[in-house]
Amino acid sequence: MLEIALHLKQSFIENKIQALKIIYKRLQFLLILLPFLGIAQTATLKGIILDNNNIPITNVNIKSGNDGTSTNNNGFYILKIPANQDVTIVFTHLSFKKISATFNLKNGETFEFNPVMDLEIEQIATVIVTGNERKRVEGVTTIEPELLRTIKGAQPGIENILKTLPGVNITNELSTQYSVRGGNFDENLVYVNEIEVYRPFLIRSGQQEGLSFVNTDLVQNVDFSAGGFQAKYGDKLSSVLDITYRNPIKFGVSADLSLLGGSISAEAVSKDSKFSGIVGLRYRDNSLLVNAKETETNYDPKFADAQTYLTYKFSDKFHLSFLGNASINEYNYE
Repeated sequence: MLEIALHLKQSFIENKIQALKIIYKRLQFLLILLPFLGIAQTATLKGIILDNNNIPITNVNIKSGNDGTSTNNNGFYILKIPANQDVTIVFTHLSFKKISATFNLKNGETFEFNPVMDLEIEQIATVIVTGNERKRVEGVTTIEPELLRTIKGAQPGIENILKTLPGVNITNELSTQYSVRGGNFDENLVYVNEIEVYRPFLIRSGQQEGLSFVNTDLVQNVDFSAGGFQAKYGDKLSSVLDITYRNPIKFGVSADLSLLGGSISAEAVSKDSKFSGIVGLRYRDNSLLVNAKETETNYDPKFADAQTYLTYKFSDKFHLSFLGNASINEYNYE
């Protein structure tokens, strides 16, 4: 009996080992076959991508999940995609609108898809470019009005700036006259808002004292040319000083006070913006300055002036302007 039992047990073990060998061989076969099964479950998508004029588009990006490709110089592409499932393909290009399409192809199927891409047109809103810098003209020096109001001198005004420019000469600090490149003191043109200023009473061999004609409190732009200026300025040979007084856009008042004098200016505009005006008053007393010298004198110079610039706007093309000036130069010498 014991011998029969041992024989049966041995047969059972041999059968079990044989069954395990069969299972192991089948699993081994499946593992070998699995990669081939995975490769086979694909489909092919290809085609040519065109624009609205039927011209092939190069470098179109084509993406499907983590896979992708791009078109060649002929607009042709080819892409392997998974079979038997929905696959979304995205076509993108910088100059064209994006296209998305979904495909469900069978295993081993080849499908031709030739999309037409529209140009990406972006409507840009109106752009208005503005600037405060004036157009520069060759041979013309533009002087900032803020600089005129800050520079100091015995006679405050634009002449203190002009004497620093090449070719400009001023005989003394108490004079507002200047000559350019060896020219005479009466060979310099002065314009205020395109109105020529005639100043025969200011010429006295360059020794005239008093206030400069230009009121720096009213100035908007200053252009100076020491030669080569336009013919519209006339036939004076030395220089042109072109001053532009402000055209007011709102009411404003400014004042300046010092030990040697003071100034005040005001500007306003009408409600309908047709009439505008600006006025400036100045007073200068140089007695404190000249009495500081070692030489004892009873020299007491006093100067005052009033200027106004009025404009009436009849239309956009027709304006009527008035420039007025009144000055008092008093010299007391004993």
